[in-house]
Amino acid sequence: MHSDPQPTYTQPVEAKVKAMTLVSYLAGIAGMAVLQTVADDPSMISFLPDWVEMITLPLLPTGLSALAGWKAKHTPRPDLPLSQR
Repeated sequence: MHSDPQPTYTQPVEAKVKAMTLVSYLAGIAGMAVLQTVADDPSMISFLPDWVEMITLPLLPTGLSALAGWKAKHTPRPDLPLSQR
């Protein structure tokens, strides 16, 4: 239990987390649009094996989020000792 009923958090959300969240959201919206398009015309992906079709859509937002997190700059933490920065 916290001694303070409403704890305050002073650490900002890192840029990497913000970037990954935004890209994941946008890629999810794009994935839903692709899914609706494919549902209307399944011949677009019929050339793929069934197992590839099943894993492709979830991999897109995951891969894009990982790329966004990797490319985003790290938020500096001046409150940490030099050995942990």
